[in-house]
Amino acid sequence: MSQITKEDDIDLRELVKIIWEGKWTIALLTTVFAIGAVLFSLSLPNVYKSHVLVAPADDESSGGLAGLTGQLGGMAGLAGLSLPGGNEKVDLAIEIMKSRRFISDFISEYELLPDLMAAKKWDKASNTLIYDESIYLAEQEKWVRDVKAPYSPQPSMQEAYVEFRDLLTITKEKEAGLIRITIEHVSPLIAKQWLELLVKSINSEMKLETIEEADKSMYYLNRQLRKTSIADIQSVLYALIEEQTKKKMFAEVREEYVFKTIDPAIVPELKSGPKRALICILITMLGFMVAFVIVALRYYLRKRG
Repeated sequence: MSQITKEDDIDLRELVKIIWEGKWTIALLTTVFAIGAVLFSLSLPNVYKSHVLVAPADDESSGGLAGLTGQLGGMAGLAGLSLPGGNEKVDLAIEIMKSRRFISDFISEYELLPDLMAAKKWDKASNTLIYDESIYLAEQEKWVRDVKAPYSPQPSMQEAYVEFRDLLTITKEKEAGLIRITIEHVSPLIAKQWLELLVKSINSEMKLETIEEADKSMYYLNRQLRKTSIADIQSVLYALIEEQTKKKMFAEVREEYVFKTIDPAIVPELKSGPKRALICILITMLGFMVAFVIVALRYYLRKRG
């Protein structure tokens, strides 16, 4: 066994000799990988990230409403007065922003599909977006991508949702209580515009939802008010209607209903990716490793043969 082990052990000097003999193979493959890495990294479009920092907007109507809700128990719940407030409202807004329904509506409303699914690169000199003509013909506004069923030339909203979610990042900074929203795109201008529209849309959606719920609650409370003649219950119902009226007025007059912008989005001047130098280094190292394995295998096979 000791003799077999010794025979199977690779003499380091011999291995160095074989590697030296295969230096041209190693140099050639490493060079090919290095050139390929450069060409590949240069083919990748620049990507830009735009950020917006928002804070939860003050909920001026939550305090009195919460106290009155407790006074009337089940009736307040039926009237829709047990809705989330404060941090719960912010968490709900964040989840809505990530939802398939909201993102799909957002893409459709602002007609973002071409810029999302067919953008190839951004021309800095003319500040224009260049589309991949194998996917979308901008002049004709026609989708021409070649795909198999169940897909169609025009991307579906399911595809668009997946693509948009890859570009969107929402980070909640727990210590400061702030939310950082980031969108990346090949065009820095589009990244900024989408961020502004996104914050505007979620504020608008939460605002309209609050107004609708307040209307439904007041309708219910007014019906209950007409049904009762008990003074104490009437007093509480009047107070609840007053709070719902305040809640509705607060939503109607406030544009930044859920998120208040602290640091607005800007058009980034510097790209966030790709990291071309890192890509070249990693692919070149991969080429060296592949060449080394080939030389080592050639040595092993020669020795076994």
